[in-house]
Amino acid sequence: MKKRYKSFIAITFTMLTLCGCTKSNKTIIRMQKLEEGIEKSPTTETELKEAITKYENRIADMQIATGQVGIWYKMLAVRYLDAKMYGEALKYFQKAIQIYPENQNLFYYVGLCAGYMAKASLDFTASGGSSTTDKYNYLKLSESAYLRAIEIEPKYGRALYGLGILYVFELDQSEKAIPHLEKLLSFDTRNFDAMFVLARAYYMTGEYDKSASLYDKIAAQTKSDAKKQEALANKKIVLDASYSK
Repeated sequence: MKKRYKSFIAITFTMLTLCGCTKSNKTIIRMQKLEEGIEKSPTTETELKEAITKYENRIADMQIATGQVGIWYKMLAVRYLDAKMYGEALKYFQKAIQIYPENQNLFYYVGLCAGYMAKASLDFTASGGSSTTDKYNYLKLSESAYLRAIEIEPKYGRALYGLGILYVFELDQSEKAIPHLEKLLSFDTRNFDAMFVLARAYYMTGEYDKSASLYDKIAAQTKSDAKKQEALANKKIVLDASYSK
């Protein structure tokens, strides 16, 4: 058991370090053969079977090591996220996705971090530079990451809500938020935060009746007095806007 654990650690270290080396493929192959005890290319049937067995074991070890590296990338990214170091978190979530490209949680976190980075995209040189472009690119990255998350898991509530926030408050595309928020509320029926965002989206797209009705629903169902008062105040704004039309 100890021998296999040491081999696992050695393989993991090799994966993390060889990617930056300039050694040729021949050198790497030679190192692998020496490690496996294969001094020359197999020729006989017995030698070929032995070589296959050794390399099959190595492949299994590499799979384990690669999976563990992906987990470590995610753990490191979460640490950075908890510390509100969103740029570093984004970098390591992206690395984790290269190993786990079907993990919806990783894509959700990329969307979240990219959204925060968009807010941090300021023109620090005050030269009218590329800050606007950087902000837009981060917002589009956030959008694509959330969309990928719900492509993998269609009922991923956090990603659906993230898209709603993004479309309504950042990209000024409220019409795109509506189907995602309606889907979220179809199975998370008492998500009052999502209701507020959807009511706002209805208001922004001129669907005043739907917006007012949803604010009524919030006021009737929420146990929070603050949310009830906010919903009623927002309903008044919606009705005033509808009457002025």
